[in-house]
Formats: sequence, C-alpha cells, structure tokens
Amino acid sequence: MLVVIVGLVSAVIFGTADFFGGLASKRVSPVRVVAISATIGLAVLSIATLLVGGRFSWEAVLWGGLSGVVGSVAILTLYAALAIGPMSILSPLTAVISAVVPVTWGLLQGERLSLLGYVALGIALVAVVLVGFVPEKGAVRPSLRGVGYAVVSGVLIGVLLILLNQAPSDSGLLPLVFNRASYLVILWGIVLVLLLRGRVRGDGPAPSIRPVLPLIIGAGISDSLANTLIIVGLRLGDLSVIAVLTALYPAGTIALAAIVLRERIAPVQWAGLALALVAAALLALA
Repeated sequence: MLVVIVGLVSAVIFGTADFFGGLASKRVSPVRVVAISATIGLAVLSIATLLVGGRFSWEAVLWGGLSGVVGSVAILTLYAALAIGPMSILSPLTAVISAVVPVTWGLLQGERLSLLGYVALGIALVAVVLVGFVPEKGAVRPSLRGVGYAVVSGVLIGVLLILLNQAPSDSGLLPLVFNRASYLVILWGIVLVLLLRGRVRGDGPAPSIRPVLPLIIGAGISDSLANTLIIVGLRLGDLSVIAVLTALYPAGTIALAAIVLRERIAPVQWAGLALALVAAALLALA
C-alpha cells in the first residue's frame, strides 16, 4: 500500500514540475529552463542528503552519474515537446513510453506480480493513453516534431529509472545528487555553447528569465521532490510498479493546463483518470 501512495504522489508532483517547466519553456529556451531548475534542484537535494544521510560508494556515483547524463537529454526533449504542445497529448505519450521501457526490463530481470497486479498494470497503461489522447473531431493534433521529442524523452526517462534502480539501497539520496551534478555539467555546457554561438552570429540578447523565474524555481523544487519519492518507491517495491505509477504524472500536468491555460478535458480523459484510480486501488490490493 505504501509503495502505491509514494508512486501516486510522485506522479502528481512530476506532473506539476513538467507543467511549470513546459510553461516557462514557451517564453525562454528549454535549455536555460532545465539548467536553472536543475541547479535549484541540486541545492535542494544536497540539503536533503545532509539531513537523510547515506553510505558513499562508487556504485552510487556511477549509477547516479549515468542517470544524470540520460536525464539531461530526457528532460530537455520533454520540455521542448511540451513547449510545442499540446501538453495534454504529448505529456501522456511520453509517460506511456517511459513506463513500457522499465516494465519490460523488470519482467526480463525476473520481477513477478500476482495476476491482479498484472491486470492493474495493464489498466494503468490504458489509463495513461486515455488521459492523453483525444480522438474527438476538432481536437488539437500534435506536430511530427513534437511527437518525436516526446518519444525520445519517454525512452530516456524509462532508462533513467532503470539506472537509478541499480544504485545501492543504503546510498540515501546520494545517487540523485550525482545525477544532478552530471546533469548540470552537460546542460550548462550546452547553455555556454549557445550563448557563444549567439554572440558570434550577432544575435540579439536572450529573453530575460525574470518573468518566468517563479515557474523555473517551482519546476526545480517539484522535480527534486518527485525524484526523491521515486528513489524511496524503488526501494520499497518493484521497478515495474513504480514505473507505471509514475507514468500517471500527466494527470497533474493536464489538471494544471485545464485550470491555468483553460485547455479542455474531454470525457475520454475523465475516463482515463477514473481508470487510473482503479489501477492504483488494484495495485494496493495486489
């Protein structure tokens, strides 16, 4: 039961982080948004690590660092996809792929659930699809470019979960600290290259981040908290269960998009949200 709660809460917080990041990326380069939010996230995780503790090991450095390399590209392509939009379609597409990859890996590695558990995972995947895809006439259709970004992001997020799951169980939040450290080296390197290229070309100054700074801060804090809960969830239960529960994060993104951006939630999406609750209940029983 506890692992289900942890997974669902992490999904809601992830959805919030993605909404903030995607909205900020509509006004400022996604690279800058991710780099700044990740810097904020590293500060939050470093403080949390001092409070929580954890055993240092080179395994924690390795798996955390590798997950950061993968995660930097994953989040960059995700924010780019959300900036292109529509959020309510591309976010769930990313989520479904991000769940399928680690679930497949977990099953190949010998993870086994009861029959009820497999039924719940299947319902959860259907729920993610229904939440995101609106086949009604007049619905906004995503561009091929946006879909491409979403697919790449989904695969890499799935790989990120697999890598974090390899970290030692007694390492506390240290894998996430190394995740963010390698993440930042790559992202700030990209930011520096883009700034230098802009100067060589004589481009005008980049848009100020000040108007969207609260969104970026919110994305950084929310993303760090969600990742912390994922680490906890991976140590409490199976990779496949946490992966599918986390993949329900579009519900948070869609709810905020409906409230703030007035994006319409179709009946089929409401059905998907209802199925998500059913899947969570079945997983708790399983």
